[in-house]
Amino acid sequence: MALTDERLQMALLPRPVRFFERVESTNDEAVAWLQSGAEHGAVVVADEQTAGRGRMGRTWHTPPGVALAVSVILKVNPAFITQINMAGTLAVCQMLDIAKLDNIAAKWPNDVLVNGKKISGILPEATWEGDQLQGVVLGIGVNVRNTFSADLAQQATSIEAETQREQDRAALLTVLLFHLEQQLGRLGTAALCDDYKARLSMLGQPVAVAVDGVPVHGIASDIDEQGALVLTKADGETIHVFASDATVLHQGA
Repeated sequence: MALTDERLQMALLPRPVRFFERVESTNDEAVAWLQSGAEHGAVVVADEQTAGRGRMGRTWHTPPGVALAVSVILKVNPAFITQINMAGTLAVCQMLDIAKLDNIAAKWPNDVLVNGKKISGILPEATWEGDQLQGVVLGIGVNVRNTFSADLAQQATSIEAETQREQDRAALLTVLLFHLEQQLGRLGTAALCDDYKARLSMLGQPVAVAVDGVPVHGIASDIDEQGALVLTKADGETIHVFASDATVLHQGA
């Protein structure tokens, strides 16, 4: 069933919604809306996204009719903004649980995997005015019925590929946003961090992480309360690696 403005307005009422059939970036649209006074929970949805933004300046194209491309405007305590990524990741995992997918796992810092293949990416972006936090835009992309080249099919999957059932994107989005609000209510709690760690596939495994472009090897020991990866190097030194500074180059033995 197609995404339309009318369907989304009805499904997400009373949440403010802006729907675009085609847009460069839902995060860009959400940031502009935030700066002009959007309220907490307002959401931007696109059927097609031509210049979506990921970590480390990466871009990608979301073709029409195949995925969820959504950005949620959040007004939160500035002390908790580093945990928003955890909340978003857990909400995606819960949505996939309800869709009856198996082998769901989080990959630090911002991916969700199914059977070891990427199915979702999460990107929070804070907007500041001086030292005052205006809000955070949480971008979430989920593959619903995407098709992939032979090479990409080894790395990515979609909900319909895993379930062999047609999915209603508006219904999936409703479930996702419900669980996101639940998780946001847990910001600042140890339980949120514990649940996030329980979803991770990499703890205890050897990883290689590029920190400011320099590869660092070690064991993924933990995730701290700020969402940083705790990496234990071969010499016993422990470092805390933040998502803004690093990307995972290798995971596993």
